[in-house]
Amino acid sequence: MQNLKILNSKEVKRVRKLLNEQFGFDEKLTFVFMLSKKGKLYIINRDIEKIDFEKLRIDSAGLYFGKLSETDLRLSIEGSQIIGPKANKNILEINNLEFKKWLRGLDFNINSSLNGFVIVKHKEDFIGCGKMNKNRLLNYVPKSRRLININN
Repeated sequence: MQNLKILNSKEVKRVRKLLNEQFGFDEKLTFVFMLSKKGKLYIINRDIEKIDFEKLRIDSAGLYFGKLSETDLRLSIEGSQIIGPKANKNILEINNLEFKKWLRGLDFNINSSLNGFVIVKHKEDFIGCGKMNKNRLLNYVPKSRRLININN
């Protein structure tokens, strides 16, 4: 498997440490983590370990969980939905107007003391991960998942 690497226990420990530092998440995750050469982190069922990947070229497998860099982890929408309910810090709750901006993929100003990556929440739903920078929320919703024709 040349394009995806199954993370070993030391590498998974680093991911768990980032989840704890950034979001206060300290639960045990029972997934296998796989990392692409571009830093995309995927999660997949443990049964994947039974497959011999020697002669396979796989670009992605499982569920896209987030983007891993040297210093932090930016969760995908699905990653935020998995982590969000058990996270206890860096959760940014937004109102209805801000929610519409978020769905459009817009960056917007919001009064918050948070800094860095945050899990964005609207009412009871975890809707993604953004980056707070000086009272501005940067939106990472991919263009293909944005809702352009939403009412103002």
